[in-house]
Amino acid sequence: MFDPVLRRLIDPPLNRAGAWLAGQGLSANGTSLAGLAVGLLAVPALAHGRYDLALLAILLNRLIDGLDGPIARRGSPTAFGGYLDIMCDMAFYAAVPVGFALASPVNALWAAILLASFVCTGASFLGRAVLAAQLGEANDGQRGRKSFFHAAGLIEGSETIAAFVLFCLFPGAFPWLAGLFAALCVWTAAARVLEAYRPGPGIGS
Repeated sequence: MFDPVLRRLIDPPLNRAGAWLAGQGLSANGTSLAGLAVGLLAVPALAHGRYDLALLAILLNRLIDGLDGPIARRGSPTAFGGYLDIMCDMAFYAAVPVGFALASPVNALWAAILLASFVCTGASFLGRAVLAAQLGEANDGQRGRKSFFHAAGLIEGSETIAAFVLFCLFPGAFPWLAGLFAALCVWTAAARVLEAYRPGPGIGS
């Protein structure tokens, strides 16, 4: 929901940093993998109750993730690069609830519910991109330059990171926060399905 607004604020400095890093020889795919590696460090940190270190890993992951696109655009962006980027994102998003489940048995059920809701939003997001490709739809550009169609929704990247930050700042409230966020994710997935439904030959029914 807030991604278009935030993109206008963060894209200029990220583009400058990405251009400089590309000039130093860094690759976009390597940056995507490095970001995932840093993000996964949140899991053992959460498992040991080090929410401060987990928060640092989460924020660093998002910073690094914001650089792979600008680095790629300084060279020759590839379809595989966009694919690898979204795969790394999904792996990171799934890992954080696992860390909270390891932190406390009380969190396990709500982490599982949260992961299930992520499957719904991920499927609605990627499935919508496939539908857009079949229909020849183009991005509106509000979420920056992307390698494939990015569907809008109540819960997007910005809201997910905000939730992860709240989880780390208020770990005792994780069950309540995770339940609320899971409900919003399911709402988002359902809204995307309704938005995509268009009666006609081969679409809808």
